[in-house]
Amino acid sequence: MTFKHTPLAQKTGKTIVQIVLGIIVLLSYSCKETPEKEFFLQGTTNGIENGTTIYLENEEFKDSTIVSNNTFNFKTKLPYAPIQAILRTKDYSTYRFLWLEDSPMSVDASNGDFKTANVIGSESESLNQSLHRILDTLPRAERRQIEMDFIKNNPNSIISANALAVYSTTYGKEKTMELFEPFSEQNKASRYGQKIARYIALNKDPKIGEQLADFEMNNQYGEPLKLSKTNGKVILLEFWASWCGPCREENPNLVKTYKEFNPKGFEVFAVSLDEHKEKWIKAIEKDSLNWLHVSDLKGDGNEASLIYGINGIPDNFLIAENGEIIARDLYGEELTQKLEELLN
Repeated sequence: MTFKHTPLAQKTGKTIVQIVLGIIVLLSYSCKETPEKEFFLQGTTNGIENGTTIYLENEEFKDSTIVSNNTFNFKTKLPYAPIQAILRTKDYSTYRFLWLEDSPMSVDASNGDFKTANVIGSESESLNQSLHRILDTLPRAERRQIEMDFIKNNPNSIISANALAVYSTTYGKEKTMELFEPFSEQNKASRYGQKIARYIALNKDPKIGEQLADFEMNNQYGEPLKLSKTNGKVILLEFWASWCGPCREENPNLVKTYKEFNPKGFEVFAVSLDEHKEKWIKAIEKDSLNWLHVSDLKGDGNEASLIYGINGIPDNFLIAENGEIIARDLYGEELTQKLEELLN
Protein backbone atom coordinates (compact mmCIF):
# COMPACT_ATOMS: atom_id res chain seq x y z
CA MET A 1 0.00 0.00 0.00
CA THR A 2 1.33 3.47 -0.91
CA PHE A 3 0.75 6.41 1.44
CA LYS A 4 1.00 9.93 0.00
CA HIS A 5 1.96 12.82 2.32
CA THR A 6 3.34 16.37 2.21
CA PRO A 7 7.14 16.33 2.90
CA LEU A 8 8.23 18.27 6.01
CA ALA A 9 11.38 20.39 6.03
CA GLN A 10 12.82 19.32 9.33
CA LYS A 11 14.50 15.97 9.93
CA THR A 12 12.51 15.67 13.14
CA GLY A 13 9.36 16.12 11.07
CA LYS A 14 10.42 13.30 8.74
CA THR A 15 11.06 11.11 11.76
CA ILE A 16 7.58 11.82 13.10
CA VAL A 17 6.06 10.92 9.72
CA GLN A 18 8.00 7.65 9.68
CA ILE A 19 6.76 6.84 13.18
CA VAL A 20 3.16 7.65 12.23
CA LEU A 21 3.44 5.51 9.12
CA GLY A 22 4.84 2.68 11.18
CA ILE A 23 1.90 2.89 13.58
CA ILE A 24 -0.57 2.83 10.66
CA VAL A 25 1.11 -0.26 9.23
CA LEU A 26 1.04 -1.99 12.62
CA LEU A 27 -2.63 -1.12 13.04
CA SER A 28 -3.45 -2.51 9.58
CA TYR A 29 -1.72 -5.81 10.42
CA SER A 30 -3.48 -5.86 13.77
CA CYS A 31 -6.86 -5.48 12.05
CA LYS A 32 -6.07 -8.27 9.62
CA GLU A 33 -5.13 -10.58 12.48
CA THR A 34 -8.40 -10.03 14.34
CA PRO A 35 -9.97 -13.50 14.67
CA GLU A 36 -12.98 -14.12 12.46
CA LYS A 37 -16.24 -15.19 14.06
CA GLU A 38 -16.45 -18.93 14.53
CA PHE A 39 -19.56 -21.05 14.29
CA PHE A 40 -21.03 -22.64 17.35
CA LEU A 41 -24.57 -23.71 18.06
CA GLN A 42 -26.20 -23.76 21.48
CA GLY A 43 -29.44 -25.70 21.77
CA THR A 44 -32.24 -25.93 24.31
CA THR A 45 -34.65 -28.87 24.15
CA ASN A 46 -37.78 -30.08 25.87
CA GLY A 47 -38.29 -33.67 26.98
CA ILE A 48 -35.24 -35.19 25.26
CA GLU A 49 -33.55 -37.67 27.57
CA ASN A 50 -30.06 -37.11 28.93
CA GLY A 51 -27.49 -38.94 26.82
CA THR A 52 -29.49 -38.66 23.60
CA THR A 53 -27.24 -38.08 20.58
CA ILE A 54 -28.01 -35.07 18.37
CA TYR A 55 -26.56 -34.87 14.86
CA LEU A 56 -25.68 -31.85 12.73
CA GLU A 57 -24.78 -32.79 9.15
CA ASN A 58 -25.08 -32.43 5.40
CA GLU A 59 -23.31 -34.04 2.42
CA GLU A 60 -19.99 -32.41 3.33
CA PHE A 61 -19.70 -32.71 7.10
CA LYS A 62 -21.14 -34.59 10.05
CA ASP A 63 -20.94 -33.82 13.76
CA SER A 64 -22.71 -35.10 16.86
CA THR A 65 -23.13 -34.18 20.50
CA ILE A 66 -24.97 -35.37 23.60
CA VAL A 67 -27.99 -33.81 25.31
CA SER A 68 -27.42 -32.97 28.95
CA ASN A 69 -30.18 -31.38 31.07
CA ASN A 70 -32.09 -30.40 27.93
CA THR A 71 -29.15 -28.55 26.42
CA PHE A 72 -26.58 -29.37 23.75
CA ASN A 73 -23.70 -27.57 22.03
CA PHE A 74 -21.90 -27.83 18.71
CA LYS A 75 -18.61 -26.21 17.77
CA THR A 76 -18.19 -27.41 14.21
CA LYS A 77 -15.73 -26.28 11.55
CA LEU A 78 -17.90 -25.44 8.55
CA PRO A 79 -16.45 -26.10 5.06
CA TYR A 80 -17.95 -22.74 3.97
CA ALA A 81 -20.80 -20.47 5.00
CA PRO A 82 -23.70 -19.99 4.70
CA ILE A 83 -24.35 -23.73 4.43
CA GLN A 84 -27.55 -25.73 4.86
CA ALA A 85 -27.57 -28.68 7.26
CA ILE A 86 -29.99 -30.89 9.14
CA LEU A 87 -30.25 -30.95 12.92
CA ARG A 88 -31.76 -34.27 14.06
CA THR A 89 -32.03 -37.09 16.50
CA LYS A 90 -30.81 -40.54 15.47
CA ASP A 91 -34.30 -41.80 14.58
CA TYR A 92 -35.43 -38.47 13.04
CA SER A 93 -38.18 -38.23 15.70
CA THR A 94 -37.37 -34.52 15.66
CA TYR A 95 -35.37 -32.75 12.95
CA ARG A 96 -34.98 -29.47 11.14
CA PHE A 97 -33.11 -28.07 8.14
CA LEU A 98 -31.39 -24.78 8.87
CA TRP A 99 -28.82 -22.40 7.39
CA LEU A 100 -25.58 -22.15 9.34
CA GLU A 101 -23.25 -19.17 9.31
CA ASP A 102 -19.83 -18.55 10.86
CA SER A 103 -21.25 -16.89 13.95
CA PRO A 104 -22.72 -17.89 17.32
CA MET A 105 -26.18 -19.43 16.81
CA SER A 106 -28.87 -20.76 19.10
CA VAL A 107 -31.82 -23.12 18.70
CA ASP A 108 -34.56 -22.77 21.30
CA ALA A 109 -36.84 -25.82 21.16
CA SER A 110 -37.92 -25.58 24.81
CA ASN A 111 -41.55 -25.04 23.78
CA GLY A 112 -41.75 -27.73 21.09
CA ASP A 113 -39.66 -29.78 18.67
CA PHE A 114 -36.86 -28.73 16.31
CA LYS A 115 -39.25 -27.84 13.47
CA THR A 116 -40.95 -25.12 15.53
CA ALA A 117 -37.79 -23.98 17.32
CA ASN A 118 -36.69 -20.36 17.29
CA VAL A 119 -33.29 -19.99 15.59
CA ILE A 120 -31.18 -16.85 15.97
CA GLY A 121 -27.68 -15.87 14.86
CA SER A 122 -28.01 -16.58 11.12
CA GLU A 123 -29.30 -13.91 8.75
CA SER A 124 -29.80 -16.54 6.05
CA GLU A 125 -31.93 -18.71 8.33
CA SER A 126 -33.97 -15.69 9.46
CA LEU A 127 -34.68 -14.79 5.83
CA ASN A 128 -35.57 -18.40 5.07
CA GLN A 129 -37.97 -18.50 8.02
CA SER A 130 -39.67 -15.29 6.93
CA LEU A 131 -40.23 -16.73 3.44
CA HIS A 132 -41.69 -19.99 4.70
CA ARG A 133 -43.95 -18.30 7.22
CA ILE A 134 -45.70 -16.80 4.19
CA LEU A 135 -45.56 -19.90 1.96
CA ASP A 136 -46.94 -22.20 4.64
CA THR A 137 -50.17 -20.20 4.77
CA LEU A 138 -50.82 -20.50 1.00
CA PRO A 139 -52.17 -23.26 -1.25
CA ARG A 140 -49.47 -24.87 -3.39
CA ALA A 141 -50.86 -23.25 -6.56
CA GLU A 142 -50.28 -19.75 -5.12
CA ARG A 143 -46.74 -20.29 -3.87
CA ARG A 144 -44.84 -20.02 -7.15
CA GLN A 145 -45.32 -16.28 -7.63
CA ILE A 146 -44.35 -15.59 -4.00
CA GLU A 147 -41.18 -17.64 -4.44
CA MET A 148 -40.27 -15.86 -7.68
CA ASP A 149 -40.90 -12.45 -6.11
CA PHE A 150 -38.66 -13.41 -3.18
CA ILE A 151 -35.83 -14.46 -5.51
CA LYS A 152 -36.22 -11.25 -7.52
CA ASN A 153 -36.13 -9.06 -4.39
CA ASN A 154 -33.21 -10.87 -2.73
CA PRO A 155 -30.60 -11.44 -5.48
CA ASN A 156 -27.71 -11.43 -2.99
CA SER A 157 -29.14 -14.09 -0.67
CA ILE A 158 -28.01 -17.71 -0.76
CA ILE A 159 -31.66 -18.59 -0.02
CA SER A 160 -32.59 -17.19 -3.45
CA ALA A 161 -29.80 -19.14 -5.14
CA ASN A 162 -30.92 -22.35 -3.46
CA ALA A 163 -34.58 -21.79 -4.36
CA LEU A 164 -33.81 -21.01 -8.00
CA ALA A 165 -31.57 -24.08 -8.25
CA VAL A 166 -34.47 -26.22 -7.01
CA TYR A 167 -37.18 -24.65 -9.17
CA SER A 168 -35.31 -23.73 -12.36
CA THR A 169 -36.80 -26.64 -14.36
CA THR A 170 -40.26 -25.69 -13.04
CA TYR A 171 -39.88 -22.01 -13.96
CA GLY A 172 -38.32 -22.80 -17.36
CA LYS A 173 -35.20 -21.46 -19.01
CA GLU A 174 -36.45 -17.97 -19.89
CA LYS A 175 -37.74 -17.11 -16.40
CA THR A 176 -34.69 -18.71 -14.76
CA MET A 177 -32.35 -16.54 -16.85
CA GLU A 178 -34.35 -13.43 -15.91
CA LEU A 179 -34.09 -14.20 -12.19
CA PHE A 180 -30.46 -15.34 -12.37
CA GLU A 181 -29.01 -12.32 -14.17
CA PRO A 182 -29.25 -9.85 -11.21
CA PHE A 183 -27.56 -12.30 -8.80
CA SER A 184 -24.40 -11.12 -7.07
CA GLU A 185 -21.16 -12.58 -8.36
CA GLN A 186 -20.81 -14.47 -5.09
CA ASN A 187 -24.25 -16.02 -5.55
CA LYS A 188 -23.49 -16.93 -9.17
CA ALA A 189 -20.25 -18.61 -8.06
CA SER A 190 -21.95 -20.61 -5.29
CA ARG A 191 -22.72 -24.30 -5.73
CA TYR A 192 -26.36 -23.32 -6.35
CA GLY A 193 -25.41 -20.64 -8.86
CA GLN A 194 -23.24 -23.13 -10.74
CA LYS A 195 -26.16 -25.57 -10.85
CA ILE A 196 -28.44 -22.87 -12.28
CA ALA A 197 -25.83 -21.84 -14.86
CA ARG A 198 -25.45 -25.47 -15.94
CA TYR A 199 -29.21 -25.79 -16.45
CA ILE A 200 -29.29 -22.60 -18.54
CA ALA A 201 -26.35 -23.79 -20.66
CA LEU A 202 -27.78 -27.28 -21.29
CA ASN A 203 -31.54 -26.79 -21.51
CA LYS A 204 -33.18 -27.06 -24.93
CA ASP A 205 -36.72 -27.92 -23.75
CA PRO A 206 -37.81 -29.61 -27.02
CA LYS A 207 -41.54 -29.55 -27.77
CA ILE A 208 -43.91 -31.89 -29.59
CA GLY A 209 -43.39 -31.42 -33.34
CA GLU A 210 -39.70 -30.49 -32.91
CA GLN A 211 -36.65 -32.65 -33.46
CA LEU A 212 -35.16 -34.59 -30.58
CA ALA A 213 -32.33 -33.00 -28.58
CA ASP A 214 -29.48 -35.47 -28.91
CA PHE A 215 -27.15 -36.66 -26.13
CA GLU A 216 -24.79 -39.51 -25.33
CA MET A 217 -24.49 -41.29 -21.99
CA ASN A 218 -23.06 -44.53 -20.60
CA ASN A 219 -25.17 -47.63 -20.01
CA GLN A 220 -24.91 -49.85 -16.94
CA TYR A 221 -21.90 -51.60 -18.48
CA GLY A 222 -19.96 -48.37 -19.04
CA GLU A 223 -20.61 -48.30 -22.79
CA PRO A 224 -21.69 -45.00 -24.45
CA LEU A 225 -25.13 -44.96 -26.09
CA LYS A 226 -26.40 -42.10 -28.26
CA LEU A 227 -30.10 -41.35 -28.50
CA SER A 228 -30.00 -40.52 -32.24
CA LYS A 229 -28.27 -43.85 -32.98
CA THR A 230 -31.02 -45.93 -31.40
CA ASN A 231 -32.61 -48.40 -33.78
CA GLY A 232 -36.39 -48.30 -33.81
CA LYS A 233 -39.39 -47.09 -35.77
CA VAL A 234 -40.69 -45.51 -32.55
CA ILE A 235 -38.53 -44.72 -29.49
CA LEU A 236 -39.75 -43.96 -25.99
CA LEU A 237 -37.30 -41.69 -24.16
CA GLU A 238 -38.15 -42.58 -20.57
CA PHE A 239 -37.00 -40.63 -17.47
CA TRP A 240 -37.16 -42.62 -14.21
CA ALA A 241 -35.17 -43.70 -11.12
CA SER A 242 -34.97 -46.66 -8.78
CA TRP A 243 -36.18 -44.50 -5.88
CA CYS A 244 -39.25 -43.19 -7.77
CA GLY A 245 -42.34 -45.02 -6.51
CA PRO A 246 -44.67 -44.06 -9.40
CA CYS A 247 -41.95 -45.06 -11.90
CA ARG A 248 -41.60 -48.51 -10.36
CA GLU A 249 -45.40 -48.94 -10.24
CA GLU A 250 -45.62 -48.16 -13.97
CA ASN A 251 -42.78 -50.52 -14.95
CA PRO A 252 -44.92 -53.70 -15.20
CA ASN A 253 -47.20 -51.94 -17.71
CA LEU A 254 -44.21 -50.80 -19.77
CA VAL A 255 -42.70 -54.30 -19.66
CA LYS A 256 -45.95 -55.71 -21.09
CA THR A 257 -46.10 -53.00 -23.78
CA TYR A 258 -42.46 -53.57 -24.70
CA LYS A 259 -42.94 -57.31 -25.14
CA GLU A 260 -45.88 -56.69 -27.47
CA PHE A 261 -44.43 -53.91 -29.62
CA ASN A 262 -40.66 -54.40 -29.60
CA PRO A 263 -40.85 -57.01 -32.41
CA LYS A 264 -42.70 -54.39 -34.49
CA GLY A 265 -40.01 -51.71 -34.07
CA PHE A 266 -40.65 -50.16 -30.63
CA GLU A 267 -37.62 -49.37 -28.45
CA VAL A 268 -37.22 -47.80 -24.99
CA PHE A 269 -34.25 -45.55 -24.17
CA ALA A 270 -34.42 -45.16 -20.38
CA VAL A 271 -32.53 -42.39 -18.55
CA SER A 272 -32.14 -42.93 -14.81
CA LEU A 273 -31.87 -40.05 -12.34
CA ASP A 274 -30.15 -42.34 -9.85
CA GLU A 275 -26.95 -41.48 -7.99
CA HIS A 276 -26.05 -45.01 -6.84
CA LYS A 277 -25.15 -47.48 -9.56
CA GLU A 278 -25.90 -50.54 -7.45
CA LYS A 279 -29.50 -49.42 -6.74
CA TRP A 280 -30.01 -48.53 -10.41
CA ILE A 281 -28.82 -51.94 -11.65
CA LYS A 282 -30.77 -53.79 -8.95
CA ALA A 283 -34.00 -52.05 -10.01
CA ILE A 284 -33.36 -52.91 -13.69
CA GLU A 285 -32.94 -56.57 -12.78
CA LYS A 286 -35.79 -56.76 -10.26
CA ASP A 287 -38.32 -55.11 -12.60
CA SER A 288 -37.08 -57.09 -15.69
CA LEU A 289 -36.45 -53.94 -17.74
CA ASN A 290 -34.95 -55.49 -20.87
CA TRP A 291 -34.43 -52.31 -22.88
CA LEU A 292 -31.70 -49.68 -23.25
CA HIS A 293 -30.53 -47.93 -20.09
CA VAL A 294 -28.22 -44.95 -19.48
CA SER A 295 -27.30 -42.71 -16.54
CA ASP A 296 -24.53 -40.33 -15.50
CA LEU A 297 -25.43 -41.00 -11.83
CA LYS A 298 -25.86 -37.28 -11.07
CA GLY A 299 -29.39 -37.45 -9.69
CA ASP A 300 -31.52 -34.45 -10.58
CA GLY A 301 -28.39 -32.97 -12.17
CA ASN A 302 -28.56 -35.61 -14.91
CA GLU A 303 -27.47 -33.96 -18.16
CA ALA A 304 -30.28 -35.39 -20.29
CA SER A 305 -32.92 -34.33 -17.75
CA LEU A 306 -31.59 -30.76 -17.87
CA ILE A 307 -31.56 -30.79 -21.68
CA TYR A 308 -35.22 -31.88 -21.74
CA GLY A 309 -36.32 -29.71 -18.82
CA ILE A 310 -37.54 -32.56 -16.62
CA ASN A 311 -39.06 -31.28 -13.36
CA GLY A 312 -40.67 -34.51 -12.17
CA ILE A 313 -40.54 -38.22 -12.90
CA PRO A 314 -41.82 -40.38 -14.46
CA ASP A 315 -41.77 -38.42 -17.70
CA ASN A 316 -41.29 -39.51 -21.29
CA PHE A 317 -41.12 -38.45 -24.94
CA LEU A 318 -42.30 -40.57 -27.89
CA ILE A 319 -39.97 -40.09 -30.86
CA ALA A 320 -40.56 -41.10 -34.49
CA GLU A 321 -37.93 -42.75 -36.68
CA ASN A 322 -37.13 -39.39 -38.32
CA GLY A 323 -36.31 -37.87 -34.90
CA GLU A 324 -39.55 -35.89 -34.48
CA ILE A 325 -41.10 -35.76 -31.02
CA ILE A 326 -44.69 -36.90 -31.54
CA ALA A 327 -46.05 -37.20 -27.98
CA ARG A 328 -45.16 -36.75 -24.32
CA ASP A 329 -46.19 -38.26 -21.00
CA LEU A 330 -47.91 -41.38 -22.35
CA TYR A 331 -48.47 -44.36 -20.05
CA GLY A 332 -50.50 -47.55 -19.90
CA GLU A 333 -53.41 -47.74 -22.28
CA GLU A 334 -52.67 -44.34 -23.86
CA LEU A 335 -49.19 -45.52 -24.87
CA THR A 336 -50.56 -48.82 -26.16
CA GLN A 337 -53.17 -47.07 -28.31
CA LYS A 338 -50.58 -44.70 -29.77
CA LEU A 339 -48.22 -47.57 -30.63
CA GLU A 340 -51.05 -49.53 -32.27
CA GLU A 341 -51.77 -46.47 -34.39
CA LEU A 342 -48.13 -46.05 -35.39
CA LEU A 343 -46.94 -49.64 -35.75
CA ASN A 344 -49.99 -51.61 -36.88
